[in-house]
Parts: sequence; structure tokens; C-alpha cells
Amino acid sequence: MADMEALAQAIINGKAPDAKEITEKALAEGMNPGDILNNGLVAGMNVVGAKFKNNEFYVPEVLIAARAMKSAMEILRPQLAAGGVEAKGKVAIGTVRGDLHDIGKNLVAMMLEGAGFDIVDLGVDVKPEVFVQAVKDGANIIALSALLTTTMPAMKDTIEAIKAEGVRDQASIMIGGAPVTQNYADEIGADGYSADAASAVDKAKELLKV
Repeated sequence: MADMEALAQAIINGKAPDAKEITEKALAEGMNPGDILNNGLVAGMNVVGAKFKNNEFYVPEVLIAARAMKSAMEILRPQLAAGGVEAKGKVAIGTVRGDLHDIGKNLVAMMLEGAGFDIVDLGVDVKPEVFVQAVKDGANIIALSALLTTTMPAMKDTIEAIKAEGVRDQASIMIGGAPVTQNYADEIGADGYSADAASAVDKAKELLKV
């Protein structure tokens, strides 16, 4: 039988070919796609997140691990959909209007996907109305990123736009980025703030109670 501990370890070590091979073997043996996701990929990314929080891993290691996770997810995703395996929630993530930075946003998106969330990556320089549409399209969480103090007001504009459309109660809003603080989140009416990618996963789970 395919070894889920070995799959988790392949993710932690950033060994994309191994992660892919074990995932293919597990599916060929008829293993439940949800079990592969939770006991292999999510288990591995949980360790990566913990190591990142404890400063045992840095951004390059996390990105390499996330790449390994993504290579396995490409094989697993169609099987999860076919098997009706529900994602923990749908997160629409983007860097706000006027800001073109994407490394932090990409890292958060990868970590959330590794934790079992369905990710809609809206990219960078995202206008408020695009986030509004994402809420209407069924996102449970809107994740706003900004790296510049000058683009932080776009976070407030986005929340105001979601309120103005009457859909504020349909999604939780979390914010993050280097200049962003919990105080700012409170000030603009966001539901959550996270200081780093690993904490963003915890916050998303907390907001959706999963």
C-alpha cells in the first residue's frame, strides 16, 4: 500500500517527483482521495506550517514544499471532485488595487490549498468590484493582501464596496501583508488578520469553524 507518512515527508522535504509518484500509486491502489489529501498532503503541509512559525523553515523551503504539494494536487484534484470530497471552504485571494506584490499572497494561497481549501487566486492590483463578484460567486472567505502602506486604504475601499452591494454577511474578510496590523483590521471592519502564511491558515479555519 502507498505510504501516507512517506507522502507527507515528500511534501515536507519538497520532493515533487516523490509526492507525485506516491499519490499516483495510492490512487491506483484504490485509496480514498480524501484520505490521500488529509493524511498525506494536508498532514505534510501542517508540519511545514508549524516549522515556518517556529523559524525552522523560511520562505524558500515553504515554497519548495508547496510546489511538491501542488504537483500531487494536480493528480488528486479531479479525483477529489469526482468523489464529491468537499473543500474546507472557498477562499478568493488577491493583492488589492494599486499593489503589484504577489510573493506573500502566493505563499498564503499555497498554504491554504495545502490545508484543504479551494483557492480562487484573483492576482494583483485587484479592484474592489472583482472581490465583490467573488463573494457573489460563492467565496466563503475574501483574503486581501497589501505590501505598501499607500495601498492599505484599498482594503477599506474593498470592504466598503462589499458592504454597499449588500453581500457583507456572505463571506468573512481577512487581511494581511507587511504593513498591516490587527488594529488596522479592527479599524476597517475586517473579520481577521494574520501576520504570516501559516497563521493565515489558522485564521481561515477559525473563521469557518473547520
